[in-house]
Amino acid sequence: MSKDCVRIVGVRERAVPLSRYADATVRSGGLTTSVVAIESNVTRSGKRVTGYGFSSMGRFAQSGLLRERFIPRLLGCEPTMLLDSSEQNIDPFRAWKAMMNGEKAGGHGERCVAVGTLDMALWDLAAKIADVPLYEYLSSLVGLAPSRTVSVYASGGYLHPADDLLKLKDEVRAATELGFDKFKMKIGQETLENDSRRIEAAASVLSDARRLAVDAMNAYDGPRARSAAQTLQGYDLWWFEDFCDPLDFELQAEIADMYLGPIAAGEALFSSAEAKLLAAHGGLRKDRDILLFDPVHCYGIPGYLEIVRVMLDRGWRRESFWPHGGHIYCLHLVSALGLGGAEVNPFSFAPFGGLADGTTVNGGRVDVPQLPGIGFEGKADALAIFESI
Repeated sequence: MSKDCVRIVGVRERAVPLSRYADATVRSGGLTTSVVAIESNVTRSGKRVTGYGFSSMGRFAQSGLLRERFIPRLLGCEPTMLLDSSEQNIDPFRAWKAMMNGEKAGGHGERCVAVGTLDMALWDLAAKIADVPLYEYLSSLVGLAPSRTVSVYASGGYLHPADDLLKLKDEVRAATELGFDKFKMKIGQETLENDSRRIEAAASVLSDARRLAVDAMNAYDGPRARSAAQTLQGYDLWWFEDFCDPLDFELQAEIADMYLGPIAAGEALFSSAEAKLLAAHGGLRKDRDILLFDPVHCYGIPGYLEIVRVMLDRGWRRESFWPHGGHIYCLHLVSALGLGGAEVNPFSFAPFGGLADGTTVNGGRVDVPQLPGIGFEGKADALAIFESI
C-alpha cells in the first residue's frame, strides 16, 4: 500500500443532548444523539479533510454500538478495501459493507442508527474529498439528475407544559414568517379534545388545514386510533402520521381503510424487509400516502436506497418519499434521488435541526447547500459541536 493512499486515520464520537424545544430549558425527556467525525489523511488548506455525521432525530445516542462494534470494524480494515475504483477517494458503499461484516439478518434494533451515523460522516467525507456537494456526488453515482432546490415543510409543534396553545400558534407563525408554507405538529399525548383544539389553533394561523400535517408519534391503540381517524377526517389535513405501533400493520390497514385523507408512515421502520411488509400489509394508498423513512435510521444511504428500490418496484413514486430528519443532510438526498421533499425542524433539536445559516425559504422551497459535502460548515452552531469532539 502506498503511503499516499487515501485512508481513514481516526474516528471520534460523543453523545450530546438534544431538545425538542427552541427553549432548551424546557425538559425534553433526556434525548441525546451521537456525533461522529471521520478524519482522513487528505489535507486541504493545512487541515485534514474530515467527514461529520450524527444520529438524526428522535432516537438516542449509540455510543456503545459505535465504539464496541462499528468504529473498530471500520478502522480495522485494510485501507485499500475502502477505496473507490479511482483509488483517489473513500467508497462509502465498501465502507458500509465493512461495518456490517458479521452482522446477522434481522434484529435491527438500534444498530441501524449506529451504522447510519457513521455512514452520514463517510458520505460527507467522500463528497468533500471529491470537492463537490453531497447531492452532486450521490446523483452521479445513482445516475439521476439532481435539483438545486427542493420542497420543504416546517416541523415541530411539541406539547408545551405551559401556555401551549399560545406557544404553538407563535411557532407556526414564526415558521410562516421564515417562508415555510406547510407545518407539521404533534398530537396523541393528551385527549383527542385537546388535540382538536391544538389543530384548530395551528390551522387558524395557516388559514388552511390542508397546509397542516399531524404526527401522533405511534401513540394510539385500536380504539384511540379509530376515534382519532373519525375526528380528524373532518379537518382535511395535509396528512395524518404514525398513529399506531409501526409494526401493527393490521391496525394501520384498518385505519387506512376508514381514513380517506393522506396517511404518512415509515419513520419507525428501518429496513427494506420492513418496507416490504408495510407495502404488502399496511393498507397504504399509492395515489396519496407519504413514506417517511429516515435515511440515517435505515442504516444510512445504502439501506435507504434499497428501501426506495423495493417501494418503487411495488408501484410507488419517488415523489411519495419525504424523508424524516429535519436537517440539511436530507435536502441532499431529496435532490439527488428526486424525492418529494424534506422535513425541516427550524426551532427544534438545536444545533442540528433546521437549515444552514442565511438560508432563505421561498414558497416552501430551499436551495440545497453548495459547500463540499453535506455543508455543516455553513451551520456555525453545528460545526462548533463537530469540531469539539
